Parts: sequence; C-alpha cells; structure tokens
Amino acid sequence: MNHPTKLGELLIERGEISSSQLEAALAKHRGSGKRLGEVLVESGFVSRKQLAQGLRLQRKLILGAFGAAMAMGSATAGAAGKLDRKPVEVAALSTPHSQLHATGREYPKLRQTADQRMQAELERTIREMGLSSAVKRKEINLALVDITDPRNPAMAQVNGDNMMYAASLPKIGILLGAFARIQEGSMQLTEQTRRDLTRMIRNSSNTAATAMYNAVGPDYLAKVLQSAKYRLYDPEHNGGLWVGKPYAKSAAWKRDPLHNISHGATALQVARFLYLMETGQLVSPELSQEMKQIMGDPAIHHKFVKGLEQNRPGSKVFRKSGSWRSYHADCAVVERDGHKYIAVALANNPRGGDWLSQLIVKMDDIVFSRDPGSIQLAAAR
Repeated sequence: MNHPTKLGELLIERGEISSSQLEAALAKHRGSGKRLGEVLVESGFVSRKQLAQGLRLQRKLILGAFGAAMAMGSATAGAAGKLDRKPVEVAALSTPHSQLHATGREYPKLRQTADQRMQAELERTIREMGLSSAVKRKEINLALVDITDPRNPAMAQVNGDNMMYAASLPKIGILLGAFARIQEGSMQLTEQTRRDLTRMIRNSSNTAATAMYNAVGPDYLAKVLQSAKYRLYDPEHNGGLWVGKPYAKSAAWKRDPLHNISHGATALQVARFLYLMETGQLVSPELSQEMKQIMGDPAIHHKFVKGLEQNRPGSKVFRKSGSWRSYHADCAVVERDGHKYIAVALANNPRGGDWLSQLIVKMDDIVFSRDPGSIQLAAAR
C-alpha cells in the first residue's frame, strides 16, 4: 500500500488531524480562495510547523512516486531487448522499516492499517463523551489497534502523532534498551536485572528506572529509539518515545530535539512499540516475550486497569502507565475471549485519569463490536 499524496489524507495518516477535522477544513476551504493548509492552521487543527513537515513529506512522496513511475516506464519500453532489467516498484515507497519478520514480509506497517469503521466509531465515542474540545486542543491523544489477527491489524487514532509529556510511560523505552544490551552481550539478564526491570514497569519504581537508565546509558538508549531498525522516535512523524533524563532529581541529559520534552511519547509510536513487541520484532521473538511478561500483572490499578477490572473482568492486561500533575498516560495489550488489541491514551487534563478509565471500556467495545457476538458476551460479564 502506498502513502497518500493528498495533503489532507497525508495529515490524517500522520495523526495530525482526524477525518472530521479534514471535512470541516475542506468545507471552509471551498470557495474561500485560501489553500487547505492555511485553513487547517487558522482552524487550529495543525501548527505551522506540522503543516510544513506535512508539505515536505508530500513533496518527497510525489517526487518519489514520479521517479519510480518514470523508471518503470523506461524499463517497460526496453523490455523487448533487455528482459533482465527489472522495473522499479512504486510499492517500495511503503517498505516497512523494521516490520520484516525473519521469514519474510509478514507484518504490515502499522500506519497503513487505518480502518474507516473503527475510526468513525472512535470519533463517535469522543463526541459522546464530550471530549471533542479536548481533542481539538490536543489535550488527548489516542491509538487503538485490533491485533486479533496480528498479520491483519486494524487501526484508529486521534492526534496520533501529537507528542506529549508522558511521565512514566516512556520507561518502556528503557526496557527495550536493556534487552538490546542483553542481546548484544553487554548486559546480563540476572535475577537482579529482571527484578529491577519488573519493578520499573509493574510498580513504576523511579529508583529502578534510574538504575536501569544509567546501566543502559542515555546515549545508547537514544540511538536505539532513533535507529533505522525501530524509528520509535522519528522526526518525520513528530517524534515519539523519548527518555532524556533519569527518573530522579537531576538535570536532563538531553531533551527531545523537536519539543524539548524529557520523557515523551506519541500515541502511534507507543502503539508501534507494542505491535513490534507482540509480533516478536523487538530485539528477538524470545526477548519480545520476556518484555511482554514483565509488562503483565500490573501492580497499579488505575486508568485502563481500573476501567477493565470494573467493567470487563477477565481481561488479561500487559501495560505501562504514567502520571504527573495533569498528565495521564496509559498503554496496554489487552486479551480476552479470543480478542487482542492495543490501546494507548495520553492526556493533559486534571480529569485525564477518569477519561482513560472510561475510554478503555469504549475502546474495548469498539474492538469487540467488529464481532457482533463478542460485544454481547463482554457486556454480560
């Protein structure tokens, strides 16, 4: 599947705007004499910086597609005399960076799995919960991915590429850095290391997180998160997972280059992390499973866990959350009754914790509504 080259569709794929925001902007754009980008900025849907990034990527994609098409045309024209010359495939534009399984191209690039029905349901949920203004102000960012069939995921998002301070949630980045060290042999998975990693994730221990952050090394961790293999922090998608400071009272080693955030995340990059983990693509299949087990049995029962325990008992949850002042974050892989999905929510509002407890139930319903019989079973529990 190719990237869209129309600006509005491209901004939706990047998580900058929702489909309803695009429709509203297009309505203003028609007959106004203004460019769509101007209308999007004036409406407060994107910043000028986000628009500029989108326009740069649009030009890059259009020129890339044009060049590939020209190469293909030349190859076709000369095919009679040069049968061994293979045309350039336009599909190469969408080759996944890190989502190639050891046995071949089995898993899609998550950004290309948007599901229109799920997207409409997520946006309807936001309206019904009275969160439309919070979405417009970018006080809440969401990603939902149905991975019941991991090779055919279905994704919906709102403000998916909006980067926000995420408190303790980015500790999952330290978890990845530790297992990257373990794989290369520069760190051993001792019982003490396993205990520290578990306390860092399940109990959100800042002491354990700081110890592991220093053991992994801030420079090494930043390189892993920005590496071509993972691209979990990617300037082309407005950033992502970033850990630029110990979880202690100390100066920051390096805040993220785009937003000057010490511990940050975007909903879509966190969803990518969990999808890569779930499909065995973080470090190795075996170590991906080690990471998942560490994320299981959460010791803190708030936000997503609270909502699921009270309303959807029997859910198996692998999660990491974060809280600081008005910032509330949660991410999870949820399994129940043959279904499996990824949910991510980042909020900056004093009521954010309550929002997340309510949203996870609604997001659960969206996934189960894709199978009409399953939602009835969930509600009857």
